[in-house]
Amino acid sequence: MCGIVGAVSTRNIVPVLIEGLRRLEYRGYDSCGVAVHQAGALRRARSTSRVAELEANVKTEEVQGGTGIAHTRWATHGAPAVHNAHPHFSHGARAAAGAPGRIALVHNGIIENHDELRAELKAKGYVFDSQTDTEVIAHLVDHLYEGDLLDAVQRAVVQLRGAYAIAVFCRDEPHRVIGAREGSPLVLGIGTGERAGESFLASDAMALAGVTDQIVYLEEGDVVDLQLGKHWITRRGESGRFEAVQREARTVHAHTGAAELGPYRHYMQKEIFEQPRAIADTLDAVEGITPELFGDGAYKAFKEIDSVLILACGTSYYSGSTAKYWLESIAKIPTSVEIASEYRYRDSVPNPKTLVVTITQSGETADTLAALKHARSLGMKHTLTVCNVATSAMVRECEFAYITRAGAEIGVASTKAFTTQLVGLFLLTLALAQVRGRLSDAQEAEHLKALRHLPVAVQAVLALEPQVVAWSEAFARKENALFLGRGLHYPIALEGALKLKEISYIHAEAYPAGELKHGPLALVTSAMPVVTVAPNDALLEKLKSNMQEVRARGGELFVFADGDTRIENSEGVHVIRMPEHYGALSPILHVVPLQLLAYHTACARGTDVDKPRNLAKSVTVE
Repeated sequence: MCGIVGAVSTRNIVPVLIEGLRRLEYRGYDSCGVAVHQAGALRRARSTSRVAELEANVKTEEVQGGTGIAHTRWATHGAPAVHNAHPHFSHGARAAAGAPGRIALVHNGIIENHDELRAELKAKGYVFDSQTDTEVIAHLVDHLYEGDLLDAVQRAVVQLRGAYAIAVFCRDEPHRVIGAREGSPLVLGIGTGERAGESFLASDAMALAGVTDQIVYLEEGDVVDLQLGKHWITRRGESGRFEAVQREARTVHAHTGAAELGPYRHYMQKEIFEQPRAIADTLDAVEGITPELFGDGAYKAFKEIDSVLILACGTSYYSGSTAKYWLESIAKIPTSVEIASEYRYRDSVPNPKTLVVTITQSGETADTLAALKHARSLGMKHTLTVCNVATSAMVRECEFAYITRAGAEIGVASTKAFTTQLVGLFLLTLALAQVRGRLSDAQEAEHLKALRHLPVAVQAVLALEPQVVAWSEAFARKENALFLGRGLHYPIALEGALKLKEISYIHAEAYPAGELKHGPLALVTSAMPVVTVAPNDALLEKLKSNMQEVRARGGELFVFADGDTRIENSEGVHVIRMPEHYGALSPILHVVPLQLLAYHTACARGTDVDKPRNLAKSVTVE
């Protein structure tokens, strides 16, 4: 979600800040702003529109300076409004009425004790212009400032409870920016070549693409001091005092921003069609099944475990739910799947022989990171992540990792990240099956052959797009929809319903088809389209009976059916035939037309497909 960019330079840094925000637009936001040190004072521009409008405002108001911070905000505390937009300035009793104070600050995350801090600061004469928790930090830093901004920020963060990444500068100290992080990502960029002497901050290395490739990933509790030609990092030691620490700079070739759309209308459509390549890239280094695909020492860890716990949110949770079927049927290992935001807040029964598997596209999902730490605190030491970002916090926190190769996913609604997660999880299933003696050489060869054919199989499914477009016109006129699946394809029905609701705003629910008669059948009328995932598997005849229940109540069926299912078009039954049945990997094929259905329905309704309302790409707060 929210994005941070900061810089210290001798040139006008505003264009770099604006471009950094533009590279982070894909995360989702509802306001944006930039602040600089200009002629001995704080200057800023803010907007509740897009970064393009902010850029125009900056030019009109001639906001420029060598030290600055910028932000895209996704509203939590306070409505999307200019007075709630970042950067925030301090306003104390010592400042003239209505004049900005000396501290400018941007913040990602949520400060849980902001109410009590606000009351204390109001009592000290501070005036609040917003409803945000962020403004509390700006005033707190101002209150603690005694001529050294680093000292003030260090003393301030000790008083904060919650998650945060902040960037701060002070009117009285030109060419200095302080950053700090706890629970939200923040990176330091080191200028090289013609930019030697410059320093940068960002919530994502992507924001600094084209500016520097020398990136330091700050760790939990780090406070970084950026000045011209130098920087240093401190963190609080066991004594309670802040001590200098060393962090390695990495060469990171981040994406140079959002890729060109080419012939596509939206990034979501482009990313749906990139799935054959993303799957092929994710499998590129796989020559055979071995635990070492997940890291050195994986064989020993896999031998020690007797169960799997999957932690994830949203779309990633549905990929984990699919993997549960694979893990239990192929690897014969007990598996539970937990919504990360629920797991850490309930009493559970820990098992030290459990492999904890996290799934996250960004590797920065706050709930999943917190759930991982909770699981470790309960004594579950073996951890593995399936993640799309090799440099993310999740990869650094886990013992083992499988990095998917989906590339940058710009659309908020995840597509290629989901299918590549499934590929990674299927490989994990096979590796665990092998270690447990459940995978013969012949079975391994058969599964590898199916995996390598996946890109071609997905390409064939994408060719169904014109038929899906025809269905979308009917769906665009509806306000509710049901999705049905059975067994391995029930989580795929859940994912299809999620995609439809998040980008078209049609209310959609998914159920195991056998649950129809236990309640949902009451909703079925001719106005309620029922989407059915119908592979030719052991549950097909049961599913056909469920479909008849829908037709008997006047419901209209839209069926994605394998070719040999003998489900035909008839009155009230619309069928799109899948090119081939794909056995255990069928969910990867069947989710693709559901993605296309959601996409084209949203297009027909005229919604903002890539930036759906109220949603953000990377959810870095609880």
